[in-house]
Amino acid sequence: MSVDQKIFMPSHPLEPGPRYGVLSGFEPGTSILKAGSRIAPPFQSLPVDVVLEKDVAVTLRDGVTIYVDVFRPAGPQKVPVIVAWSPYGKGQGTSQSVVGIFGMVGLDNGILSGLEKFEGPDPAYWCAHGYAICNPDIRGVANCEGDSVVWDRQEGRDCHDLIEWLAAQAWCSGKVAMSGTSYLAVSQWFTAAEQPPHLAAINPWEGVSDVYRDLVMRGGMPDTGFARQLQDNSFWGNGQKEDLLAEAERYPLMNELWEDKIPRFKRITVPAYVVASYSNTLHTAGTFRAWRRMASEQKWLRIHNTQEWPDYYDEANRQDLRRFFDHFLKDEDNGWEQTPRVRYAVLDLQGGDRVAVAADEFPPKNVSLTKYYLDGRFRTLGIAAPSQGATAAYEVESNPDLVSFVMRFEQETTLVGYPKAHLWVEARGSDDMDLFVLVQKLDAHGTPLQQFTVPNQSALVHDITEHGASILRYKGSDGRLRASMRCLDRALSTDAVPAHTFDRIEKLSAGEVVDLEIDLLPVGLAFSPGEQLRLVISGRSLLGTMMPGNQEYVPANSGNHIIHTGGNNASYLQLPVLVK
Repeated sequence: MSVDQKIFMPSHPLEPGPRYGVLSGFEPGTSILKAGSRIAPPFQSLPVDVVLEKDVAVTLRDGVTIYVDVFRPAGPQKVPVIVAWSPYGKGQGTSQSVVGIFGMVGLDNGILSGLEKFEGPDPAYWCAHGYAICNPDIRGVANCEGDSVVWDRQEGRDCHDLIEWLAAQAWCSGKVAMSGTSYLAVSQWFTAAEQPPHLAAINPWEGVSDVYRDLVMRGGMPDTGFARQLQDNSFWGNGQKEDLLAEAERYPLMNELWEDKIPRFKRITVPAYVVASYSNTLHTAGTFRAWRRMASEQKWLRIHNTQEWPDYYDEANRQDLRRFFDHFLKDEDNGWEQTPRVRYAVLDLQGGDRVAVAADEFPPKNVSLTKYYLDGRFRTLGIAAPSQGATAAYEVESNPDLVSFVMRFEQETTLVGYPKAHLWVEARGSDDMDLFVLVQKLDAHGTPLQQFTVPNQSALVHDITEHGASILRYKGSDGRLRASMRCLDRALSTDAVPAHTFDRIEKLSAGEVVDLEIDLLPVGLAFSPGEQLRLVISGRSLLGTMMPGNQEYVPANSGNHIIHTGGNNASYLQLPVLVK
């Protein structure tokens, strides 16, 4: 990649504040954290003595020095180590910001020791079970040298070097793994693709796998609200930090810069336990993409029905992960190999969710991709394409500024897999369209069904998820596409999951009707007889922002959007129907 394409901005030193934890200060040395002690009042006491090696210098292949904290069980035994790679500060587990995030989602901080990195494995738990935890500050962060970058192959090379350094330590068994959610998941794709010899297993727990398509330009639209939050709040240091927002503005089309931020999935061959959900509008597409494309022969997928933080720290799920790590890092013959390769969830949205449904693959083999055709005359969806052409339209920024199509299921129906919308569209009064698509479940009376993904369901959470904070309340499967970015990537697209090149702009001319393939987030959704499905098409975001407080994207729309149905322009919604 041409280094000239990266854009940097000044960083600033990490200073005491809401993101500063008890262990955030630079204090090289070794200490013993005694069993029964606590790092701070809200947190769990330690079950065992833990050796803390703080701010240990590690030199990377290009001479840059980073600093890591290592937590390991006291005693002479050699142990495997789990790496939590992110720029969030290795002492942030006790910070006001993390304590506040747990409060927002309804998690008790007392379930953790406070020694963990934000979104990473808890040293108290893992040390008690014979593992070490390495929490690094990465390139360009805190006291580390260099300039910080965001999710690219540089991070993979850096973490490769850290893994090989850890494997050579006297206390290490020589086997290293990675675990964590969000950023800590994304870094695992890049690291595993570098194939460090001592990396024995990875555990990516929800994360993007393509910075352009998942983070800054989903559907070809410059929606950078969460990227701004990430950039403003996650990178402190004495050098510079990568300016994703400036890069997205300067390079709105796919180029070498963005290609460098896609992991080389075919080089990921290490055993992997991947965790996903249907409901995380930031992470879902990327997690499933990585699962599909990674080359690992030993890979397991579990799809849960909540949000990643409560799922990651759930005791039963930690024990499940420990069985995976015990097998691949400690060579224990514990039956892990008999674990179904896929365990998926089927949402009911009325309290009847099913989880841990076993399958050999995702989607399961007995899924039929079924087309439901739009009828603009009656605003319905049906198995047969209408012979008569019709349109449904809305004026941008009018009320209503959307069109819907509804169908009722006459028999029990389960959707498991990847939906997509194939739409014939026309823009009047404009040469482009930003289109947003949502598939909702309705009850028998037509009421939309939704579901909170976190334990906190207070009035405040109702407020912030009414329009926005979409990762905290599931309202259905969504997708989006800018019409001028409609060119399909023939090498990557499948009948189930379309993929776009995003390397060209093809504006619309007056009166031109074009067909768009729009990928929607994967689903596991059950319908009882009489319940309904609604397809919504709009020129604005139907879910709002991913997280509370993010700046919402304003679509570049004007004029009228025309959806053509039936006849020669038979628009349809393709759904993955489970066949019994």
